[in-house]
Amino acid sequence: MVKATYRDEILAEHSNPVMVEGNYYFPPESVNKSLLASSDTSTECAWKGTASYYSAQIHGDNVKDIAWYYADPKTKASHIKDHVAFYKNKVTIE
Repeated sequence: MVKATYRDEILAEHSNPVMVEGNYYFPPESVNKSLLASSDTSTECAWKGTASYYSAQIHGDNVKDIAWYYADPKTKASHIKDHVAFYKNKVTIE
């Protein structure tokens, strides 16, 4: 089981998240979206498409852009559509 946590709160947990470029992408149903809020941030990846971001409000901490996902990925990244990846420097992944 792979978990992404922040200050002991489980943000996502799944037995087999997808690994892309060294990042775990958790299926949408395995993500605790009650801890996340949409961010205005977006970035562009040449082969994956436009990434949208989530921020989190946990135990009084506002963690901007803690995670990202591709709502409408390019064809080569279609297998990670709506999967959520977390920044390793902002969460604990184990």
